[in-house]
Amino acid sequence: MYTKIIRTLLVGISALFGYFTGSIFEGLPSPEIIGAVAGALAAVFVILGISWAKNNDVKVVISGAIGVLLGILAANLLSFTLVFRVFDPNAQTISLYILVNVLFIYLGAGIGVRKGEEINLKIFTQSTKEPRVQESHKILDTSVIIDGRIADLCETGFIEGTIVIPQFVLRELQHIADSSDSIKRTRGRRGLDILQKLQKQVGLDVQVVEIDFPKIREVDSKLIALAQKNGGKIITNDYNLNKVAELQGVEVLNINQLANALKPVVLPGEVMNVRVLKEGKEEGQGVAYLDDGTMVVVDNARQYLGKNIDVSVTSVLQTTAGRMIFTVLKGEGVEKYSDSTSH
Repeated sequence: MYTKIIRTLLVGISALFGYFTGSIFEGLPSPEIIGAVAGALAAVFVILGISWAKNNDVKVVISGAIGVLLGILAANLLSFTLVFRVFDPNAQTISLYILVNVLFIYLGAGIGVRKGEEINLKIFTQSTKEPRVQESHKILDTSVIIDGRIADLCETGFIEGTIVIPQFVLRELQHIADSSDSIKRTRGRRGLDILQKLQKQVGLDVQVVEIDFPKIREVDSKLIALAQKNGGKIITNDYNLNKVAELQGVEVLNINQLANALKPVVLPGEVMNVRVLKEGKEEGQGVAYLDDGTMVVVDNARQYLGKNIDVSVTSVLQTTAGRMIFTVLKGEGVEKYSDSTSH
């Protein structure tokens, strides 16, 4: 909204400036109108140039700008040494002058953009002897922002580099926060609160980038394209995004995998005290939970619902959804379990 207003004001002011300086076109019909049109077109070209620069690498932008400057220089040298010496100053000459400038600017920009990467590579290899350190970008997806654990993780200092939040992720969060569904609306607002918490953390570099990929519709695909563009890593807890990104060579940091890796290790035979909260799927089973949410299945513990009991670990099952610990009542079945696993 504000960007559109600023752009409109820029075009209007440039047109107004061109109108009052139209005397440079003296001798032509309606010089003020020509000046206003020239000013407005100049502002439009500047706006388009800024938008193009935001969606391209710094190397390409610099090389393209150098090409434009060289094109302007070549066009004016040709015009003032040939065009204005051969033809008298009139409407046709001015039109030819503008045409020559446009053609040379387009030619210079095209050559600069296409060849700039090779030129920059040579400049950097000759001008520096120390290896360049690439900035580490961590790109957040919508699910990990709504999850909320990323804020606590960043606060511990284990996440290094720059936290990148794309505008298309912000738009998706805002869309969820404006949903008519109360659950989605709550999740979206929670995500926006988490972003504010991240921005307020001292020593954490959080950047909101406006790079977009209009030809790509899905947000997950946009995230992968952005990571490929800036060499960053995606932070997510989305299993499908994790797999698709890895298939395309993009590094992924999965919060769920990290949480599972940090859970305490338990070994068969280890004793723990748990509170049986509900019945299990099998007859006589009871189910308890550790503080980190790990499910503990206890054989023959149905009669102890709502009570704390000591249990012995028999096995641990790790799944993509989390970890499950299978146990028996302390003193029951451990010897049998040990005998069965030894054969």
